[in-house]
Amino acid sequence: MSIFNSLNTSASALTSQRLRMDVISANMANAESTRARFVNGEWQPYRRKMVVMQPNEKQPFAAHLHNAMSQSSHSSVGNGVKVSAIVEDQTPFKLVYNPEHPDANEEGYVQMSNVDPLREMVDLMSATRSYEANVTTLNASKNMLMKALEIGR
Repeated sequence: MSIFNSLNTSASALTSQRLRMDVISANMANAESTRARFVNGEWQPYRRKMVVMQPNEKQPFAAHLHNAMSQSSHSSVGNGVKVSAIVEDQTPFKLVYNPEHPDANEEGYVQMSNVDPLREMVDLMSATRSYEANVTTLNASKNMLMKALEIGR
């Protein structure tokens, strides 16, 4: 196990959470967009995007525990996370009655984006808290490494 393993794990989490915050920001910016994509001759509203994360290595917990307890220098206890995909939310678009809108259909309804600002704010708070927790972990690891270097003085 490398002395930098905890730093690499925190760094991968920071990168993933930053991308998650960027996607949430894009969702919020396009929450009122009615013309985001041209499909089959018609404009479609913006569709909410979500970040899917997964562990860098798929191992069962028992394997991680065994690696952590072994004296092997090749054992790795957790390798962080990675973004496996950015997927679109398939919930239906909201229909809003607004007959004066240029994108209104014959009945006067406009298809609006499926972005819910409240859900996005909750997701943003969760991503921010995760980011802050990983910064704290990164700083704690850095401080421990610095203290270990001071022992040699």
